[in-house]
Amino acid sequence: MSFLQLSLIAAVALLGPLLALPQKWHLPVVLGQLLAGIAIGRTGLGLVDSTDPTFTFVADVGFALIMFVAGSHVPVRDKAIRPALGVGALRAGIAAGLAVVIGILIALLFGTGHAPLYVVLLASSSAALVLPIVDSLRLSGPKVLTTTAQVAIADIACIVALPLAVDPPNAGRAAMGATALAGCAAVLYFVLRALENSGTRARLHEVSEDRKFALELRIQLALLFALAGLAVAGHVSIMLAGFSFGLVVAAVGEPRRLAHQLFAVSDGFLGPVFFVWLGASLDLSALAGSPRMILLGVCLGAGTLLVHGSLRLLGQPMSLAIMSASQLGVPVAAATIGSQLHLLEPGEAAAMILGALISIGASAAAGSRAARAFGKSKPPAPHDASPQPPKNAV
Repeated sequence: MSFLQLSLIAAVALLGPLLALPQKWHLPVVLGQLLAGIAIGRTGLGLVDSTDPTFTFVADVGFALIMFVAGSHVPVRDKAIRPALGVGALRAGIAAGLAVVIGILIALLFGTGHAPLYVVLLASSSAALVLPIVDSLRLSGPKVLTTTAQVAIADIACIVALPLAVDPPNAGRAAMGATALAGCAAVLYFVLRALENSGTRARLHEVSEDRKFALELRIQLALLFALAGLAVAGHVSIMLAGFSFGLVVAAVGEPRRLAHQLFAVSDGFLGPVFFVWLGASLDLSALAGSPRMILLGVCLGAGTLLVHGSLRLLGQPMSLAIMSASQLGVPVAAATIGSQLHLLEPGEAAAMILGALISIGASAAAGSRAARAFGKSKPPAPHDASPQPPKNAV
């Protein structure tokens, strides 16, 4: 990847803010960035190569940061999060049960024999997509909190379950990696809490702010990347590393100055690079001339919306239920692993991506409705105040 290509990526990523600019549309920034990536990537003009090692690595760094920021914004110290986690886990479990029924029916209908894989796809949610939507649309309230808990639980569970469904021989290794990662995150929590209680973190903050060292940012990034490296070595998703460390920081307490710095690094550069890369990596051209696979993709997309939309019967607002159906990371991983192991039929990987895109489109529309019901307006900033990043509502 060259500097000119990086400039192109940064430029097309501006489509995200441009589409989100009209407030009456209530479109998430993520949507425009994904569309920009599709336009210049494998499906579109082919101006960037999503398999380029440098592009992929920078995108992975962005993914880790996105999930870290998302995790750090979860109000784990708020007493309201406890019932939200319980209800969120219950909803994720019910969605998984419905996914078993619909996944088996789709596999029987198309004769692929991949029912376990379809079950994981239908039950999954994408925290990397939903949480930025919640952030950009400034959604808030107990129902939104419960939905974000549901999405995070479903995403983590499906990431862990995916190897069992598509690559059983490596499922044990992935489970061990996830356990090791969770253990390291727990150790970091106790270490950081001890430093906070002893006043060491506060003294470090004063020195850093006075001398312009940005020590907190440097240390947090070093720890984040160490966990991401452990995730890669353990064959688990970087999402798990970023989100778990974000939860640790949220539990200890994130300094406001650090939140500002992370917002600039993540939302200003590395986050958009990740979403453009994600769009560029999608190849929908494989569906051309295969009506059966197109129909499979439509069924997977519709099945996902049915599974998550059915939670409306449990009292979840329809807009939030459909928004929780948004998925991409798990389908992309499933398509990649299945293709590498030659387990999928021709066009089946593209069909899974098509199903994910259907869920994203529905989620964007649902987010617009949710913004009218659960969004909160941003108070005007004082004239003498410096610009502030949006306060996350999750």
